[in-house]
Amino acid sequence: MKVLIVYCHPSNNSFTYRLKEEFISGLVAAGHQYEVSDLYRMNFNETLSENEYLREGFYDDRLTIPEDVLAEQKKINEADMITFIYPVFWTEAPAKLVGWIQRVFTFGFAYGDAPTMKQLNKALFLVCMGGNLSDSIRQEQLKAMETVMLGDRICNRAKEKEMIVFDQMTREYGKEEIRKVGKKETREAGKQGKREDNIAIFLKKAYEIGYGL
Repeated sequence: MKVLIVYCHPSNNSFTYRLKEEFISGLVAAGHQYEVSDLYRMNFNETLSENEYLREGFYDDRLTIPEDVLAEQKKINEADMITFIYPVFWTEAPAKLVGWIQRVFTFGFAYGDAPTMKQLNKALFLVCMGGNLSDSIRQEQLKAMETVMLGDRICNRAKEKEMIVFDQMTREYGKEEIRKVGKKETREAGKQGKREDNIAIFLKKAYEIGYGL
């Protein structure tokens, strides 16, 4: 199976980067092929041009599609599955990823009477969140993200779709011990002795996800 990874994070000094690397390690170990669109490293232009707006806004497929967009569309149609890996910024994906979807999912490709985008086997979202998913506000935010990403942006463009969130990954103003073992467990960590921290658990999970595809 060939997996297109759309990765969006401005820094390699991040848990999101490590998550991506472990996911890839799992893919390789399982014998899968992969290709990465690293949007920041590519310096992908997330801004819709006027010509692109006129094409989409008036459903005018006579207007040209930029070469960088065509390259991403080609990657999609050569893949069996797409995986998005990114952090949550204000209950949303980073602007570059939102812009990637807005620019790449064009009229005639992702929607219209006869779209040329293939239906992928699966769309998988591996999302890093600073907040705690046990909090009701974070659960509401997750529902909103699923509605936008899975319901609207993916819709029926993949046979299966799933969002997996890795929470409590904020550095929380230097409180690294919370990031490692979780807020509820911090006080008890010393009593329980050496234990695997949240980061190690999540990285192992990312590897297993890639391996198990």
